[in-house]
Amino acid sequence: MIRADKLFHSGSVTCKRLSCKFKKDELDRQKATAYGTFNDTLLVSGWGVLDIYAGDVPQRGQTNKDIMFGAGFLEGVFTAQHIEDHYANMVGALALGERLMGKLRKWFEDQQGFTNFMIQIHPTDPYWRQVSYVKAQLDGLIAGYKSVRKHSKKALDLFAFYFLNSKGDILDLRHVLSPVHSFPNWLNLTKEEAELKFHMSGHCSALIKVLPGVKNIYMSHSTWFLYSATNRIYKHYYLNVNDDSAAAKKISFSSYAGLLVSIDDFYLMDSGLVMLQTTNLVFKRELYYTVIAHTLLSWQRVRVANMMAHSGYEWCKIVGMHNSGTYNNQYMIIDLSKIDINEGIREGALWVTEQIPGLVLANDETQLLREGYFPSYNIPFFEEIYVKSGFPDMEKKHGSSYSYTNCSRAKIFRRDQAKVTDMASMKALMLSNDYKHDSISQGNPWFAICARGDLDPKKPRDDGCYDTKVNMFE
Repeated sequence: MIRADKLFHSGSVTCKRLSCKFKKDELDRQKATAYGTFNDTLLVSGWGVLDIYAGDVPQRGQTNKDIMFGAGFLEGVFTAQHIEDHYANMVGALALGERLMGKLRKWFEDQQGFTNFMIQIHPTDPYWRQVSYVKAQLDGLIAGYKSVRKHSKKALDLFAFYFLNSKGDILDLRHVLSPVHSFPNWLNLTKEEAELKFHMSGHCSALIKVLPGVKNIYMSHSTWFLYSATNRIYKHYYLNVNDDSAAAKKISFSSYAGLLVSIDDFYLMDSGLVMLQTTNLVFKRELYYTVIAHTLLSWQRVRVANMMAHSGYEWCKIVGMHNSGTYNNQYMIIDLSKIDINEGIREGALWVTEQIPGLVLANDETQLLREGYFPSYNIPFFEEIYVKSGFPDMEKKHGSSYSYTNCSRAKIFRRDQAKVTDMASMKALMLSNDYKHDSISQGNPWFAICARGDLDPKKPRDDGCYDTKVNMFE
């Protein structure tokens, strides 16, 4: 039996000049740089829950970077063991090999040098200030972790934390750094081989559903990834930095140990924005030839966009800056201030943006939302992205699994979205996998909203859908 008193952690930190003192079990709301709690209920409910409050009360001599550093420090203290466990799981699961890991380390060092240089030469630029805050929080996370592991000779280093936060980016960086060995010749694979790689490489299903008469709106995301990645923590950050460029100070999101971002993604922000994301593949190797280290990685750009954007348009504009061409996703940004319950949906309520190396496209897709729903399932929405990524060739060679309109999840969403009438039915749809009886699934557990690679009768894999999040606005 797990004792409840062993699962709950609380404390506060006081930080100046990026140095912190931690007080266990004390929630000093008046003098602390940051305070918070961690319910370590991963083995009870499948999720830990982290709440971090930083910068509530201004302190003399305390900077915004101190506030962000303190927030990271406290998280590092609370989650140190989970960080080590998650890193061990991810290094083992991704199995990049010693040579590629060495190349990745050098790539990160180069990218960090670029980031630090840009922060240094743009001290008054709001964008780079926000990048510096993210860096300060990461530095604090590492410092907090090391304060717990200070006597360990095997303590994780900066590379390990970059590895965790960049694990989405790494899915593409491995093709950049070792293209011959890691990038499959998709058109030479059999249909079955291609489908397995496609489903194991694509990640997640998402759905935005508006009930008739705009009675309410549901926003949901089902995560697909390696089952070894299920060290899950739901995080609530309250980051009260004194900066006019900060549109959101409260951010709640599904995440993992050691990450300052979601990666799934599923974010709720007090700016009134909700962000969902699913991953798109790139089938053309030559696109990766344009990828360079002197950009910002996906996780950095997403964090900055989340903090700075007041609207979907602004979010798309910000996330497209310094595009790394890695972790190439479809992002959906819902602006709740543009939705009038029981009345209507105004322009700007839904912006969609997608990226590939060398190209970012975005557009206001509110009209589609007015028609009742917007789905997402790892196939590009924008035709130019779809074509340049190589999907038409894949559809021609391997069939409808690569069709935006005729793949299995497109058909299931189109058929079943009208059945959503309340929270229970929304959950049921996003968790659905009736592959044995649903003709659309064709007996394949991958062809479902919540895929289950472990149930594949031919080639079972420890990969697939392992959680669903739903938010309702009414």
